[in-house]
Amino acid sequence: MEISAGFIVVLAILVFVAVTIAKGVRIVPQGEEWIVERLGKYHGTLKPGLNIVIPYLDRIAYQLITKDIILDVQEQEVITRDNAVILTNAIAFIKVTDPVKAVYGVTDFSEAIRNLIMTTLRSIVGEMELDEALSSRDKIKARLRESIADEAVDWGLTVKSVEIQDIKPSESMQKAMEMQAAAERERKAVVTRSEGAKQSAILEAEARLESAKRDANAQVMLAEASAEAIRRITAAIGDQTGPMSYMLGEKYITALERMGEKDNAKVVVLPADLQEAVRGLFGRKG
Repeated sequence: MEISAGFIVVLAILVFVAVTIAKGVRIVPQGEEWIVERLGKYHGTLKPGLNIVIPYLDRIAYQLITKDIILDVQEQEVITRDNAVILTNAIAFIKVTDPVKAVYGVTDFSEAIRNLIMTTLRSIVGEMELDEALSSRDKIKARLRESIADEAVDWGLTVKSVEIQDIKPSESMQKAMEMQAAAERERKAVVTRSEGAKQSAILEAEARLESAKRDANAQVMLAEASAEAIRRITAAIGDQTGPMSYMLGEKYITALERMGEKDNAKVVVLPADLQEAVRGLFGRKG
């Protein structure tokens, strides 16, 4: 009975020693840092590798990843300065550079950064018009990173990059934009047709004016030519009626030939004495 009790005591001591050693030796993986608290107060930070702590007094309070952390910022509705509703989301790449500030400066640094990005994004986009917001992704990204950098430093974090994954109008806004674009295209089409009709009317009016001018010039030239011909004939004939009678007779015959060629030709009665008729037109000379 005494041997059994001694064996149990020794076994208990061995178990205690093993547990104590296990609690005192900590192996931290690469890419992590552990926060140690002694009696509830911050004591130190364990770096990657083999570390020794005092069992039962020290405890591992936090295990932080020091590699780049990817934070997905969920999609949210943002109202622009011209009261348009757009949907936007982002993704942030952060790194823990001061583990003590990261765990004691804020309750949950990941959630804090995520909410800070959402709030800042709403503020930045709210200062822009719809068209500017949709076309200024790089500008929004730069302002967003600059705005949250100081807050992140206070929390022991470094914001390496913030990317705008998507920024687009809401469904109702897309329908309104489509209707507006269709109306704008129709307006441009109407303006184009009106402008074409206007130019066509102007060209037609100019053509009619030019035609009228040319007709008037032609009539004037014909009248001048006729007057000149009459003057020359009068000068050439003088008081003699024979040549005039010959010319008029020739014109009568030509006119009769043309009338005879038509389907609705009629009978024309000529004076019996054509020469006397022509002489009567010019008046008799005593």
